Amino acid sequence: MKQLTIIKIGGNVIDHSENLHRFLLDFTALPGDKILVHGGGKIATELGESLGIEAKMVEGRRVTDLETLRIVTMVYAGLINKNMVAQLQAKGSNAIGLSGADGNVIKAKKRPVSTKTYGPEAGPMAGAVIDYGFVGDLDENSVSSTTLDSLLKAGLVPVLCAITHDGETQLLNTNADTIASSVAVAMSALYETRLVYCFEKKGVLRDVNDDGSVVREIKADEFEGLKADGTVAGGMIPKLHNAFEAIKKGVSAVYIGKADELAELATGTFGTKMLK
Repeated sequence: MKQLTIIKIGGNVIDHSENLHRFLLDFTALPGDKILVHGGGKIATELGESLGIEAKMVEGRRVTDLETLRIVTMVYAGLINKNMVAQLQAKGSNAIGLSGADGNVIKAKKRPVSTKTYGPEAGPMAGAVIDYGFVGDLDENSVSSTTLDSLLKAGLVPVLCAITHDGETQLLNTNADTIASSVAVAMSALYETRLVYCFEKKGVLRDVNDDGSVVREIKADEFEGLKADGTVAGGMIPKLHNAFEAIKKGVSAVYIGKADELAELATGTFGTKMLK
């Protein structure tokens, strides 16, 4: 079975042109088939603020009202995605930029209103029952593995943004970590898949201020304890949740680590590895 690497990057790479340039060079140099998944970085938040629209986050996930959806669609599926594709083309990688609606590659379901009441850790959202708005959730049938496989066999490198659709004209904002995990799981029926989450730290850290405190391996049954003691917090929570879901559902390896160590991270030399 051929190997496929799914790489997810976020704002720490996207927001800095030099970081993005270096990362895309390293990504292009990775051997074998690969798919890139990206989030949105600060651009969408800054654009929203300039228009008087404040970003709201709960446990690392964006609350998306209609105005926010318009902004993230413009930024994620437009500016960021096409800029990234253009850079990859210039570096010799035959990239194709996609939202979930393109080729019906990722179909989502609008998240229902949450019945969970969040505690003080939710900040300004504390005590509220959360309506995430136009946020899309994925299931085991969301990702079209046949479409992605066709693109890979044609020599293309899919670059997926965090915009999906419901198949009934509605675009949705879906967590990019979730997309990366779902793509890795769907493609594991056709490939030996590795999932790599790239961010600004060298991995999951015992001490967020000490890059030398990398937790080299985390087992699924240790996740709740790491959340409870604060080692895993904020946006790292959905990242690890998705990582363990991927491992449970057939992805061969999941790594989390620093974007500028991509070559080593993708082989498990650096970073944090998720275990069953």
